[in-house]
This record gives sequence, C-alpha cells and structure tokens, in this order.
Amino acid sequence: MKKAAVADATLRVCDHAGCTLGFKEKIEIVKHLDRLCVDVIETAPLLNGKSDVLFLHTIAPLTSKCVISCAVPLDEELVDLSCQAVAKAAKPRLNIIAPVSTVQMEYHCHRKPEAVLEKLAAVIGKVRAAGIETEVTFADATRAENDFLIKALNCAVECGVEIITVCDSAGTMLPGEMGDFIAGLKKALPALDDLTLSVECSDELHLAPACAVSAIRAGAGQIKTAIGIPGRLQLGSLVDLLNAKGSTLGISTSLNRTACSSLISSVEMIVAGKAVSNSAEKSASFVSASGDWKLASSDDMAAISEAVRKLGYELSAGDLGNVYNEFQRIAQKKEVSAKDLDAIVATVAMQVPPTYALKSFVINSGNIITSMAHVILLKNGEEVQGFSMGDGPIDAAFFAIENIIGRHFELDDFQITAVTEGREAVGSGIVRLRSNGKLYSGKGISTDVIGAGIRAYVDALNKICYEENN
Repeated sequence: MKKAAVADATLRVCDHAGCTLGFKEKIEIVKHLDRLCVDVIETAPLLNGKSDVLFLHTIAPLTSKCVISCAVPLDEELVDLSCQAVAKAAKPRLNIIAPVSTVQMEYHCHRKPEAVLEKLAAVIGKVRAAGIETEVTFADATRAENDFLIKALNCAVECGVEIITVCDSAGTMLPGEMGDFIAGLKKALPALDDLTLSVECSDELHLAPACAVSAIRAGAGQIKTAIGIPGRLQLGSLVDLLNAKGSTLGISTSLNRTACSSLISSVEMIVAGKAVSNSAEKSASFVSASGDWKLASSDDMAAISEAVRKLGYELSAGDLGNVYNEFQRIAQKKEVSAKDLDAIVATVAMQVPPTYALKSFVINSGNIITSMAHVILLKNGEEVQGFSMGDGPIDAAFFAIENIIGRHFELDDFQITAVTEGREAVGSGIVRLRSNGKLYSGKGISTDVIGAGIRAYVDALNKICYEENN
C-alpha cells in the first residue's frame, strides 16, 4: 500500500480563480483542513504585505500536524519576508513557483530559459540558507520542452530541494499520458527517487482524479487538491475515488475519511458563489448581450489565444505574448471588444522592418466623377508609384498600391474610427489582408481618413513581404 501526501491548494489558488475570501473565511478553511488531516496547507504569495504576514502568523498555532506552505515567485526580495512569515509554524515550507513552458517564461515571467534557471538557483539557495523545507513547483511542466524541463529539474535537485511539483496547467493530459510523463521524468533523472515528486493536475477534461492516481502509481508521492475551485483536482472527488478503489489501487492517504464529507461540504459552502473557473470566465466574458465579444482582465493567455484565432489570425508565441501584454494594459481600464482586439493585433503583432513606406498620395474624387488615386511609395529608398481608378477614394488608393506591387490581395476587412474628437480629429485605420489563406492586419493613423487607410494597408503589406522574404 503506497501512502500519498495530500497538499490542499485552495487558499493558494482562490484569488487567481476569482474567489476573494475574507480573513475570517480563510481562518475557517484552515481549521477545516486541519481537521481533515491534509498533509500540507498551501497559501498564496505575500503580495499584500503585512496583512498576508498577519494571516500566516495567525494560522501557525492553529495546526501542529499540517505543513504550512507559502508560495514564493522567482523574487529574492520576497524570500526573507516569506521565511519570517512561516517561521512560527510547526512545519514551515516555502513553495517556489517557477514557469518552465516557453509562453509562461517569456510572457509571464519575462525571462529567457537560462535566466529562469539562474534565478531559480538563487531563490532556492536563499530559502535553503534560511533552513526551511523547500519545494519547487514547475508551472505548465507538461507543455515545456523536455530537455529544458530535465535541466530545470536537475537544477532543483542539485540545489537541495526536498519536494518537486510538476503541473499539467493546461489540463491536456489523459491518465495514461500522465503516468508515462512521471515515469519518463524519473527514468531521465534517477535522482528524483531521493525526494518527493508531486503532481498538480488540472481538471479541464474532468479526468484529474484518474490522472492523479496514474501519477502516484508511476512514482509520485504527493498530489495537489482544492475544494470548490473549478478546474482543479477536487479533494472530494479524490476521496470518493480512493474510498471506492483505494485498496485495489494500493493507495492510501492520511485524510480523516470519516469526517471528510461534512468538512469538505463546510469548505465548499465558504467558497460557493465566489469561485469562478477560468473556462467559465471565458464563456461569460467572450459574448455580451449584443452578441459581440467582450474580454476582461481576468481572461488568461488561453482565452486571448482563442479570441485571436476566432478573428482569423495565426500568431507566433512571441506575437501572442505581445498581444496579451497589450490586452492586459487596456483591459485594466475597460472591457475589450473584438474590434479592440483586432486593433491590438494590428498594432503590436508582427512588427517588422518596412519594405514599403508611404511618401505621398493624391486623390481626385467627387459625386460626378470616378475616383482616381496617385500613390507614391518608397522601396529601398527609391520611389515607386501607381495610378488607379476605383469605386471611391479608398478603393482607388488600394488599387494604386496593388499596381505598384503587381499583386492583388483579398481585403478581408477595413475599419476607420476616430481617435480624437472635433473637426481636426485623428482617424485610425485597420486593414486586414489575406495572403495564401493567412490574415495580416495593419494599422495607420492620420488626420486624413484616406491617409489612415493607406498607411494601414502599407503596414499590412509590409508584414506579408517580411514573412515571404524570411
């Protein structure tokens, strides 16, 4: 019979999941978790200063059986404060959270892979020097490059950590795949046998309990759970599974199984109505009453990626990160619509050296003549020009540009909006061109709406040229 430790992460993930708990509610949850006999109670990073420290000082005397684990980001400045905060606990632990997938490292942590490892080693060293039990949680581990993940695991092992957690943050693994993943890590790095390997399974596919069991059978010694937080492995589901199949599976825990049902229900009642899963946020915020998309600051990278895909774009990880960062900046002030997101993509995605630049344009237009356009562009410092007629000044200008480059692109969308008010208002143009089935967006700004449209077309054209030439 293999005994697995249970670490409850309800208090660590509740704020991120949209569940804001008061001080007294958190204390009540700690009391219930202590009576449940979970092995570890995890808390969030100390981002609120004194109030978070006070909370940890308050719960320290409430439990002598559970480990009190405080999460720490890759920030050496928070280590000293976190060490002081958990020092009064009977069993203190610091849980260092480190991203290991490309997207999370570059666009959440804003560091390159080697810089992440250097920072990780420095933070671990500082925690170890304080004499506190150390855990490292590798976020999004199942989507990390395997070679880099092994390097990160080896870094943690060599630095002397006692517990290592790997996370299936995206929730894409099936139970068999999770077992193979854990077995593969232990085979690639035999030193993992000398410490506790832990797993944190997402419940996006509603298979978290089965994935956790598969991980334990493959060699994991600790599993992360939560209560009442959607998208996480629910403690109640794990208890139900082990009650039914624990003996057959050869797995046991230290949980107080006789009181589990009532205590878990008590915690669920505290959390109820406040927890909002990421997937629920996505579906609720994606569509407004009018049917238009609405995105909020609570939407994560996956939601933005899906929204961008629905707009028709195929962005690289780098461009998606730029879009997400700009989205978060704007979303702090207002909800972001589909048109707003389109403008963000046009502004920050695939910024390239210009192949063409607008020098000048002349438009002849009226209600009794056919619109004509004369556009002069600069290419490698040389002037190239085109003339054309069209159904309106914008149409004529775009045809003139196509005469210059000798190609025709499908115009997927064209938008003009006023950026400022009044007769001298600045106009912003968005142009979406389709080339070889792929969308490219450009943005232009001018006090002349035709100028804004031409600049937007040239911006999109430059992106097409750059990708074709590289």
